[in-house]
Amino acid sequence: MDELSRRIINQYQGGIPVVEHPFASMAEALGCQENTLISTLKALLGKGILSRFGPMYNSSCMGGGLTLAAMSIPEERFDQVAERVNSLPEVAHNYRREHELNMWFVIATETPEGIHQTIDKIERQSGIAVYNFPKTREFYLGLWLVLDQQGQVTTRSTDIPVHHEEALIDELDRKIIRATQQGLPLDPSPYSKIATQCGCDTETVMHRFQRMLNSGAVRRIGAVPNHYRLGLRSNGMSVWDISDDQLELLGNRIGGLDFVSHCYQRPRHMPLWPYNLFAMVHGHNPHEVNYKIQQISDLVGADCQQQNVLFSSRILKKSGLRLVA
Repeated sequence: MDELSRRIINQYQGGIPVVEHPFASMAEALGCQENTLISTLKALLGKGILSRFGPMYNSSCMGGGLTLAAMSIPEERFDQVAERVNSLPEVAHNYRREHELNMWFVIATETPEGIHQTIDKIERQSGIAVYNFPKTREFYLGLWLVLDQQGQVTTRSTDIPVHHEEALIDELDRKIIRATQQGLPLDPSPYSKIATQCGCDTETVMHRFQRMLNSGAVRRIGAVPNHYRLGLRSNGMSVWDISDDQLELLGNRIGGLDFVSHCYQRPRHMPLWPYNLFAMVHGHNPHEVNYKIQQISDLVGADCQQQNVLFSSRILKKSGLRLVA
């Protein structure tokens, strides 16, 4: 990886300010030409090294629905059911994991009611129960990948604040979201292009983005690296049965670990699923992931009754969340 690509990844995961010519500002900070920066971003996206560059929307702050769901699918029907589930636009990421619950997928809908409608549809089409694991508390979300000069990747936590209030989204906001769900236009004047598409002026688009950033409807506008392409090819969804009276304390501590990208409280589904804390851990291989999970185990100690780790063995679908149709 060339030096400019490495610096883009290292410096712009945390976001960029809302200015009329963001790529010119980035290029000045990086010591390169604007057209060189834009062409480099296009190459990183084309190679899959960046999953996207643009706003990261927070559906829970916009009145939408977002959940993690799982199914236990007989082996002989797995591919058939996966095809049906993946065909739904409400389904984003979908993974096969090694557990009785062997398919795990994210559902994002424009309204909270859409979650239940989507789950009902999947159950009707497949005849198989869907286990719903909505996030009931967010302890941490974010993972900053750091590339050294040899291209080796390490991880660290971020200090991006968590927003919980609901933002008021109107029809113009919805137009802007539609135009940028897949990323910011790689153009010297991206907000002007969005304004033309949405039928308003550039200043209004910039104002709306700043308002959504302030409310948490947009978590940040920046680079989203593909951790798999950068070498973190193993991920383990570690799950923990934590004493209820220690959940908040331990959830915050686990979320603060450099190698944890997501840390949420989710509901138990007894007797099959006794776990109430989910922490996603990434590594170069399963051995590294298990080593990190052992650190979590040491941290929770006797406050955890049981734990498990579900490794992903197959990516079934990986697309951006479509928050607005």
